[in-house]
Amino acid sequence: MREKWENLSVYKKAMEIQQLVKHIIKAIENTEIDFKEEIEAEMTNHNLKYLMENSYIITAKIAGAADEDMLYDLKMEHAAIIRKAARELLIDSRGIEIHGYKDIEYLDLLRNEIDEFRILFAEWVKTFDCWNYMIDRWGLFNPPGINYDDPGS
Repeated sequence: MREKWENLSVYKKAMEIQQLVKHIIKAIENTEIDFKEEIEAEMTNHNLKYLMENSYIITAKIAGAADEDMLYDLKMEHAAIIRKAARELLIDSRGIEIHGYKDIEYLDLLRNEIDEFRILFAEWVKTFDCWNYMIDRWGLFNPPGINYDDPGS
């Protein structure tokens, strides 16, 4: 089962991002940042924590959605969480920059990697079989033409 996701381009890119995030966090932790206020230091620490968490979420959710037999709505739910986590990586990197981290080339590298990931992600999502589904009664991830209140499964 592990080979299913480890061989996916989107997973490999997510692992590269995860490693990059680890290096960025280490670099930031080893940098003296002149915070104007204590709240900036606290917010930067939160940004670093969320960078790591979101990089782990992305790889975990790709692995979970790689099961070919998984229903479409569940795959799409994983995909939505992955997208959210990737976008939060961008938000947190911007927060770190705003609060005084000056070596932004590392953050720019992360932004570029996420943009490459976005393309791989979009192509991967297109491979989901939308007709392997149960009706999503919440109405978010139904195939085209299927409504949350349709009779059926």
